[in-house]
Amino acid sequence: MLIGEVARRSGVSARMLRHYDSLGLVRPTGRTDAGYRQYSSEDIRRIFHIESLRSLGLSLRDVGRALDDPGFTPSALVDDLIRQTRERIAGETELLTRLRRIGAAEPAGWEDVLQIVALLHALGSESAGRRQRAALSSVDEVPMPVEALVEAALSETDPNVAGALRWALAHSGDGGLALLAEGLGAPVAEVRKRAVESIAEIPDDAATTLLRDALTNSDIVVRRYAALALGARGVADPVPTLIDMIVEKANDVAAADALSALAGDPALADQIATRLVDCLAHDTVAPSARRRLTQALAGIPGITASRALAELSRDGDRVVALTAAYVLTLRDCVGQGP
Repeated sequence: MLIGEVARRSGVSARMLRHYDSLGLVRPTGRTDAGYRQYSSEDIRRIFHIESLRSLGLSLRDVGRALDDPGFTPSALVDDLIRQTRERIAGETELLTRLRRIGAAEPAGWEDVLQIVALLHALGSESAGRRQRAALSSVDEVPMPVEALVEAALSETDPNVAGALRWALAHSGDGGLALLAEGLGAPVAEVRKRAVESIAEIPDDAATTLLRDALTNSDIVVRRYAALALGARGVADPVPTLIDMIVEKANDVAAADALSALAGDPALADQIATRLVDCLAHDTVAPSARRRLTQALAGIPGITASRALAELSRDGDRVVALTAAYVLTLRDCVGQGP
């Protein structure tokens, strides 16, 4: 079979067949009287073998070794091809992600594209200072793709850079909330913590809804961060969690401050005081926890809290009694005025 017919049947161009011939990969078995290459059935079979091996990513040199070396074993070469393919896929995936992020930023011109690329590179820098500057400049310059900000915020370990990223996310609108919500269910505890911290700094209603949902998260750290953030927003839902934090001495000062802020609403003050009093009455509450609860009660205005403090001023725990009596004294002074 002449080279033209082989090319048509095999799909391998005549130019490539000549190249195979020059490399010694497939040498036609014969020649016609006019000197044209003539391929046998075995030659054509070898061409198909070459193409099959090339489809796996083997170089022509490796193809020749595989076909001609009886001692050649494919396992090491296949393992190396797997590694190379994974690296290539990772590189292509990274490029695709970068292109998608640039497209999402809707650049107006190539100058915007270049600025976005520069910011993305800086955000992935090993220098914490460069990452921080990139996060801060993403608000004033060409907007950083929100997906990149979320990814960086969920992976950042430097506290200063993390703060800058949360600030940038808070100024980017609520576009990143869906991605941050996914972060709340991440398998890594640190990622879940960073997600709820980022959501806590986004001031809109959608973020508040996510924080409310986070109060039932399986991760206690997420629940506690959500409770503090909701308390600062004047949402009453986290009161039970905040009281538990005081009992368990888990950021108890911040939890007591959150309860005090919520108690600024007269409708909530008595409810919070009642819950604190109920908790104080439990026999299972440790003495140290009762003292913290008494201190928290001191920050709650209203008649219910005052009555409870009066009762606690006669408590068998001297520290509790002295704390309650001191708070009552202060309340009396405030009530009498100058």
